Order: sequence, then C-alpha cells, then structure tokens
Amino acid sequence: MGSKANSLSANAHLTTPTRLTGAEIVWATLVGEGVTDVFGYPGGAILPVYDALRKFPIHHVLVRHEQGASHMADGYARASGKVGVAIATSGPGATNLVTGIATAMLDSIPIVCITGNVSSRVLGTDAFQEVDITGITLPVTKHNFLINKTEDIAPAIRYAFQIAKSGRPGPVLVDITKDAQQATAIFDFAAAKPRAYRPHPMLRVEESGLAQAAELIRNAKRPVILAGHGITESGAMEQVRTLAERAQIPVALTLLGLGAFPASHALNMGMMGMHGEAWVNHAIQDADLLIACGMRFDDRVTGTTATYATKAKKIHIEVDPAEINKNIAVDVALVGDLREVLEELLPRISGRDGSAWLKTIDSSKGAVAVRDIKNLPDSGHLYAAHVVHDLWRITGGNAIVVTDVGQHQMWEAQYFHHEHPRTLITSGGLGTMGFALPAAIGAKFACPDKEVWVIAGDGGFQMTASELSTIAQEKIKINIAIINNGYLGMVRQWQEFFYESNYEATPLVSPDFVKLADAHGIAGRAVSTRADVVDAVNEARSSPGTFLLNFMVEKEDSVYPMIPAGSALHEMIRRPGKNPIVESSDDI
Repeated sequence: MGSKANSLSANAHLTTPTRLTGAEIVWATLVGEGVTDVFGYPGGAILPVYDALRKFPIHHVLVRHEQGASHMADGYARASGKVGVAIATSGPGATNLVTGIATAMLDSIPIVCITGNVSSRVLGTDAFQEVDITGITLPVTKHNFLINKTEDIAPAIRYAFQIAKSGRPGPVLVDITKDAQQATAIFDFAAAKPRAYRPHPMLRVEESGLAQAAELIRNAKRPVILAGHGITESGAMEQVRTLAERAQIPVALTLLGLGAFPASHALNMGMMGMHGEAWVNHAIQDADLLIACGMRFDDRVTGTTATYATKAKKIHIEVDPAEINKNIAVDVALVGDLREVLEELLPRISGRDGSAWLKTIDSSKGAVAVRDIKNLPDSGHLYAAHVVHDLWRITGGNAIVVTDVGQHQMWEAQYFHHEHPRTLITSGGLGTMGFALPAAIGAKFACPDKEVWVIAGDGGFQMTASELSTIAQEKIKINIAIINNGYLGMVRQWQEFFYESNYEATPLVSPDFVKLADAHGIAGRAVSTRADVVDAVNEARSSPGTFLLNFMVEKEDSVYPMIPAGSALHEMIRRPGKNPIVESSDDI
C-alpha cells in the first residue's frame, strides 16, 4: 500500500496545508478520519482515486461485486462500531452499491460510500456509465453529496463521516466527478472539519417526561423492557441492565437487539416477535407497561398494531423523533440518546419487587424451555437447530456470527445465545439475502483476532458466493456453515402454511459447495448426520484458513413459533402435535 516515505508524507498532509489532487485528497481525508481498510472495485470514473492509493497507508480489499463492498463496509461497521467505507465507479458500479446502502439505512449502520462520476462538463448528457446516483440513493441515505469542485472534497467527506455516525447512524454517499478528482486544491484537514454536531432541538428530554416515566415504572405490576439495536449503537448496555435489575423488569429483545442484554441473565426472556419465544410474546400482550429502548416497533415485532399490547402503557426512548408514534402510539416519549436519557432517568428509579410477575412468566415456559437445554435430542435426522445449537456450545458463544436471511437466521436467533453486543451481525430491516458472506469479510477486517462464523442458507449463499475469491486473495480466516435444505427455506415455509404446499420456484439446485470452496483453494466438508457435527466444527475451527461446512439438513423443517401476517402477537402457529402454549424439549 505504498512506501514508508509515502505513508509518512500522507500523514504529514494532516498537519500542513498542501496542494494535492482531488484523488489524493480523498485518501488523505480518509486517513485523517482513522480509516485503515476500504472495500471497493475500480473503474474509469474512479480511476484517479485508485491511482493515488499507492501513496497512502490504507488497505484496499478488492471485492468481486460492488454489492459485496457495501455489505463488507456494513459488516465492518457493525463489528467495530466505526464507520465502514466502500468505493465504486460510476454507472453500474454505483448502482450495484444500492442494495447494501439500503440494508445499512434500514438497520441504522454508519457507512460512507464514495463513488466516481463522469466529468462535470458532460453531467446530464447520458455520457457513458453516467447515472444520477445521488437521485437514486436519496431515499436510502441519511444524506448524499455530488461534488464537482476539488476544494469541496475534503469538507464533504469529513461531513459525511459526522452525519453517518451522529444521532441515529446511517449511510452517506459522496459522488465525485472525475475532473474534480484530477484537478488540484489546497488540502487543509483541520479547516475541512465540519461545525460541531448539534442535535435536533427536539432531542431534549423534558423534566415532566422523566417524572411521568418514573411514576409509570413505579406503579407497574407487569412491566417489560423492549431492548432494541439502539442499545448497542448508544453504548447503553450497562444502563439498560441497571434499569432491569433495579426495578426487576424482564427484558424482551428484538432480532438486532440480541447481545445487547446478556442471554444468560435471569431477566432475559429472549427474542420477541414473529419467530420469538411464545412466552415472550404472551408477556408483552399481558404487560401493563412497555419500556421501549432504542427500537422502532417494526411490524415483525408487533404483529397487527390494532391488537398490540392493548393493556399496556408505553414509554418510548428513541433518538429519532420520526419514530415516535409512527407505528405505535405511546404515552411517554423520551427523545434523545438512549444512554444519556437513562442516566437521567435511573436516579428516579428505586428498587421494586417484581417477583410475582417474573414467576408468572417463568411458569408459562413449561417444565423445560428448548432453547436452554444443553443437548437437543438426536432422532437420527440432522436439523438446522442441531447445527446452530452445537455451534454455540462448541464456541462457548465467543464468536461473531454473521447470518444471511431466512429460516437459518431465525434458528440462529433462537439457538445461539449471545452474551455480548456486536456478536450477531444480520440484516434485519431489509432482510437482504446474500448479506452474510461479504459482511463477515468486513467483520473479520474489523476484528481480525476474533472467531467469525458465517451461517447462511443455500439460496442466499449463492447470491454472493463469488466473494470466496476475495477471501482467497486476502488470505483471511472465516468459518462458513451452509444450512443446506435444498429450498428457499422461508419462502417454502410460507408456501406450506399459506399456499397449500405449492412449492413453486423454491426447490433449489445448488453446486457442490465443498468443490466450489476447493476451486478457490478453501478447505471444506459435507455433514449429513448429527454425530459428525462436533468433529466437523472442530476441524473448521482448527484449520489455519477459511473452512466451509455444508450441512445437509432436513428439507421441510419449519421455524416455530410463527405469527402469520396480519395476526396479533399472541396468535402464533405452533409446531403440530405440541402444546400450543409450551415449547417442550423435543420441539425442534
């Protein structure tokens, strides 16, 4: 990535105003923002930037498709808490980023995407590989820029970083014309600093709101904390735990909230929502107070809103004013950074006895809750639940797990117990198939010393399997578990339940994934029995390089429980033949 002299020179630019080309300014600004790794794919309109890269101490990861670049930047950001950076050229290079940008937008992930565009003199003429990428991405970015002057590059990039990580995080795009990359300007990193971030005027917690919230908590008999992704983004893990313990309030988690509250904690009920635990959904419906912490009342969490927690008062603590009363009307809105709001609220909360409510919830679980037992029964069939549960046991939960989207994603949420934040990386809001493999690459660059596992279905894996070449070129260590059931599994499940088992377009022919891995110089192994799972996982973990495991699981297994679209939170489809209230130890 350039000589030592060049690297030192690049760092000197941060303290001494220097005339640089626009392309050099891009990299010098990124260095100043602390960027060490970027993910991208070159092309004509961004080529001046790539030509200047050799002068700067930044590692560029060459992806095999630009969508992979935006997912890698996303995975990097989720694993590290820093801003991820993706780079692409104009036209199709830029549009290929869009799915990853939208994924980051819906999950509030801070990434900055830098794209090249045609020279400003031909903007608007439908020049070769010209596209209005700022117009295209306007609905799925927090902000975007079209830069056609060299002197505007550094201020725009620095402002992009501030926007991406402030308030409710999200993606920002900076589109730079080719002539702006080629011309020169004085680069002054300090002068390009944006003005101090000023929160929205509404981001101020009123004294009356704090007092009302404290009174509701004090008088509640059946309270529940709803723990969302905002806990991790705010760094409010300790404050939420203090609130739960002090007031003895059970905690239900969203998919993206998993890990924000320790899975082993006595007050952790588990995941809520469409595929959440039955007792969690029933507790929410029976609650007299919901305290929503950094979550947005997504439809997969609430079921039909008309019947959602009708007995409960609702407190919503949220950094984005637009989310207040958007999906669910609330009684008290505390708008602001979650950690800061809780630090103001906690002194008003005293100890309370929640034992009766906790006992009621515990009794609804039945004698044995399937998610908590040490060993799921081996009936001679290999289920996805076996694989995920064994992965959790073998790793001790001390791994970053990156999932794709579908049945395996829900099984991971149910059977892999996350103790720490940023250990589950998954596409929640957009539900992007193909996310897992590239996002795991980004996560590995963010946390090179941590064990990283991909858990993906056979359908989603094929969407971005080309990134195996990126893994091979970068020589990084990732473990890959493909949950292979020969179907687009979640779609097949819906067809079974709601379309009279008409499996149209869901049976899936896949390549031999082990041979595909081998073609990339990556070791692999196929597994079809429960007895082989532990040995296979240990082989993957001990392998010095990336290792792929192809788990041939039961083809027509389904995720339970499940809330049908348009149904109430408590109206769950349960596994046939089982108690409709209690998950039993063989309910897998």
